Amino acid sequence: TADLPPLETAYWLVKPPSLVRGTWGEAKEAAAWLGERLAEYAPRFATEHDRDTARLARLVDAAAERLHAGGDVSYGHYLERPSYLALAVVTCSPNRAAPGLTCPCG
Repeated sequence: TADLPPLETAYWLVKPPSLVRGTWGEAKEAAAWLGERLAEYAPRFATEHDRDTARLARLVDAAAERLHAGGDVSYGHYLERPSYLALAVVTCSPNRAAPGLTCPCG
């Protein structure tokens, strides 16, 4: 029930539905949400490299491609001490890595 990231991204699907921040029908929509979160937190990223907007755009593009192919995406960034940002977008129709797991929101 904790909001800590699981060891395997697919296991977000067994977390309570209250931890779901959104659902999307298209990979590009889910990647856009991910990009919005990255932009929101970028000023707090611990390194200049992680704040680079071109790099962040490439991460979003890569996420859209991976999600479109049925994969999951999980990114993590150290923030100002002592924080860590974990973001994940998980496919569940069914999930390729764990096809027995169902979507938490039905």
